[in-house]
Amino acid sequence: MNEKILYVDDDPNILTAHQRTLRNRFNLVTSLGGAQGLEELSKGGPFAVVLSDLRMPGMDGIQFLKEVKERAPQTVRMMLTGNADLETAAQAVNEGHIFRFLTKPCPPEVLEKALEAGLQQYRLVVAERQLLDETLNGSIKVLTDVLSLVNPYAFGRSSRLRQYVKHIAAELGLPDAWQYEVAAMLSQIGCVVLPSETLQKVCAGQELTGEEAKAFASHPDVGGRLLVNIPRLENIAHMIARQMEPFTWTDGHVEQRSPSREEMRLGVLPKYRDPVSLGSNILRVALDFDRLVSTGTMPDVAIESLRRQPKEYDPDVVQALGTMQVCASEMKLETLPVAKLAVQMVLDQDVRGCNGNLLVTKGQEVTFAVLERLRRWAQGVGVVEPIRVLVPQDACELLVHAVWSGPGQPAGAEPASKPR
Repeated sequence: MNEKILYVDDDPNILTAHQRTLRNRFNLVTSLGGAQGLEELSKGGPFAVVLSDLRMPGMDGIQFLKEVKERAPQTVRMMLTGNADLETAAQAVNEGHIFRFLTKPCPPEVLEKALEAGLQQYRLVVAERQLLDETLNGSIKVLTDVLSLVNPYAFGRSSRLRQYVKHIAAELGLPDAWQYEVAAMLSQIGCVVLPSETLQKVCAGQELTGEEAKAFASHPDVGGRLLVNIPRLENIAHMIARQMEPFTWTDGHVEQRSPSREEMRLGVLPKYRDPVSLGSNILRVALDFDRLVSTGTMPDVAIESLRRQPKEYDPDVVQALGTMQVCASEMKLETLPVAKLAVQMVLDQDVRGCNGNLLVTKGQEVTFAVLERLRRWAQGVGVVEPIRVLVPQDACELLVHAVWSGPGQPAGAEPASKPR
């Protein structure tokens, strides 16, 4: 009886009677009326099942269960009423997404079976959600680990992009911010088909040959195709496929204006600012900002450069990125052998094998996959040691100065200016 059931009615005698009848089988909580029910939902939740009377003063059962759906979408909603008609039942199902519609008088055995069915439905929903979340998180982890091993330049870039996009989404108060962050982490997955030399030239701002430029321009489409068939990643796949598209306010026939931050916070986005379009705009700003910074441009100068091109970059996104600042907590610079590296450290230099192969790029966080790769190389071909790393002094998540310093600065040196 771990899962709780909330029963709402405006008749205290009915609540008392059902509490007495059902208390031995269910963890039942009662509330007198819709307003008290919502208060209990907020303070005493989560509830597996909410059972509500239909006819109640002030807030009827349909209004109440509709609000429950908004506040606790996983909770199973049921209605019990003595005033049943087809129109009322249809309205309850359509607006409140009712799992069961019961009529008074309801025999105890019928009510018990309905509540048991509601609990089973709740367990099914929760189990499916957990499975999807764990499967999704595991899939993303595998994909990023593979990218880190196959193309360290691409992975190093996606790690930086994740930090930028995470800040942008938080600054704009975007709903479902996780999808933009995941899009950043997987935005370079299509680079697995590119030679590392090509991406190295891109990161260094060097001119590409015609064939190299064509191959690089195709990586967003490759990434989108790789991800589009993974459940719950469809929108993310489309964001990635469109990451190089120029910004536009309009689809050709709607008002040309930017949605307000309040609209973004509430998720009220015009159709030309749907999550896919917005996500692709965010990725483009983050990508070109990273390109500028990686080639030696100071962050404030890079932001101003993007801001001067409102037809190419979303002004709201640029403004949000411009508020990003390095966390004030300190990271200690140390020089360590591979054997003493640990996860959550941040590399302050490119790491190469003794044969000259690039293994991991500067600014990348040491993950389990990165650590295993370096250890295996150290046992085989060998790794150029010791390695400069930044060791976090606390759990603060930050973008260390190694990310912001361009190739013209000595690794480990303080950047000339901090991001705005």
